[in-house]
Amino acid sequence: MALVKDVLLIIILLFVSFYWQISCAYSQSSVTQENNRLLHLNNPNASSSTVDRSRNMLSRAQRWVEDSNANMTRLKYPTTLVELYLSTGFSQFWKNQRTINDFIDQLRIISLSQTNKELTARYHLLIQLQPQQNWQQYDVIATDTLLIYLSFIEQLHGKGKMWLFGEKTSSRLPRPSQMVIEDMLKNFENNQFHQFIIRLKPQTSEYNQLVASINRLESHPTLRWPVFVFHGKVNPGSKIQFMPSLITVLKRLGDLSPREAKRHQQQRRSLYTGSIVLAVKRFQARHGLKRDGIIGTETQKWLALNLTQRVRLLALNAQRLRLWSTSLYTGIVVNIPNYYMNLWLDGRWVMNSKVIVGRPSRQTPIFNSIVNSVVFNPYWNVPNSITKRDILPKVRRSRSYLRRHNYEVLRSWGSSEKININSIPYNLLASNKFPYRLRQKPGKKNALGLYKFNIPNTQSIYLHDTSYPVLFNKHERALSSGCVRVLESKSLALALLQYSGRSESQFNMFSRSKKTRTIRLNKSKKVPVEIIYQSAWINDDGEVNYRFDIYEYDREQQNKVSLISAYNNN
Repeated sequence: MALVKDVLLIIILLFVSFYWQISCAYSQSSVTQENNRLLHLNNPNASSSTVDRSRNMLSRAQRWVEDSNANMTRLKYPTTLVELYLSTGFSQFWKNQRTINDFIDQLRIISLSQTNKELTARYHLLIQLQPQQNWQQYDVIATDTLLIYLSFIEQLHGKGKMWLFGEKTSSRLPRPSQMVIEDMLKNFENNQFHQFIIRLKPQTSEYNQLVASINRLESHPTLRWPVFVFHGKVNPGSKIQFMPSLITVLKRLGDLSPREAKRHQQQRRSLYTGSIVLAVKRFQARHGLKRDGIIGTETQKWLALNLTQRVRLLALNAQRLRLWSTSLYTGIVVNIPNYYMNLWLDGRWVMNSKVIVGRPSRQTPIFNSIVNSVVFNPYWNVPNSITKRDILPKVRRSRSYLRRHNYEVLRSWGSSEKININSIPYNLLASNKFPYRLRQKPGKKNALGLYKFNIPNTQSIYLHDTSYPVLFNKHERALSSGCVRVLESKSLALALLQYSGRSESQFNMFSRSKKTRTIRLNKSKKVPVEIIYQSAWINDDGEVNYRFDIYEYDREQQNKVSLISAYNNN
């Protein structure tokens, strides 16, 4: 009988504390009156002594949480903390040092990424409290911080493409979902709290590699980053005054071995030749630059990017890993700032290709979809925005532009009736008055080329071939109006059709035909597509790669200034 009463008592306490959370806007007297009423409603047969005992335990738990904090910080979720400590009998969550260290290290990476000021402040507070060995105080503040972290992670699923790309994180994070809190308690009660904490970081080896790279960069925090003074570009064979600074940077970033660095430092040579040139070429390759050994403007920008800025880039991109697939078995991945796509099928890497992405004024969005069909010899239904901004100004100068580039004028988006361009009054050719739609016929001049890959999305973005492949020779390829142009589009189309059960001879027949065909992929063979934005990552050789922040997503939130951009004038 006593056991039944105790269970009932705990249920009542949890209900009261939950009600307290949603009623926090009311006065204290109103809450107290409502708590008393709820106690009797949930257990009308309970004696007044039982109700008093419940109220006293709740009051004790509230005081225990408040006293533990001792005004060190403003607790984010005091009611939830009361619930947690009541349900565990005031157990200590943070008694395993490994668990503490793993949690602190995750907070450290969040802090370095500068994506959430509240978690940054809590990280520094917990570091400060650790030596004081007041377990009660540390436990309450660390648990409240964990709740903030859990909420932050949950909210990233919907808001990560804003918060991790330059937008300010909301300071009003909601309480973590009940499912997450129950999972946390379950793991704690099963002595698996440490495993629960470990699972909060991105479950990919690349995250650990990025953290290891951060640790290496921070291994000599007292060393100042060299300051360069450049006067134009530096060609191999030239004499340069900043050789010691160049050697220091190349050594610290791993492009020049310590042995070679020491040899050059002892020789005190100023001639830019030999292994120094090779080291610069390695540096250029890792930063997406032309591997020519010439220290031009872009190479100079990356050399000048100091340790603090590099660490933030690595930490920020480590957090972005939360948004992408942790292990891609089948799919296409386009990394926008890298200007490349990769294809995996059934766990096997199949191909990669150069791509062209949207220019900064017409950005390619970050999103997930699937390839559901491949179109051979596609028509191009020109989006209204491109019609108005790009094509109509040329038509106003010469109506023959449409004929020369195989465009058709159609009555509307719901009609296939063709309109003679010469019958359209000149005033209707204005961008804000044009009532028709444009369609480009298939052929060599078609902007989509010979292959189009339909990927359903709300922004009319797709992958496609191009009629102007010479642009792939450019090193920086943010040149399109938002869609992704694929250099190896024929190979991609063949791979997708074969994966869907079509033969190579069927593919060749479709390619030779002048007819427009849409080949739908089998339902079970539709290939996922991820358009991502990683400006720093670890390649297959374990090397850190950086890329220019072409859309200025890496900018610091407080001043909205991009760390480094191929399009700025800094």
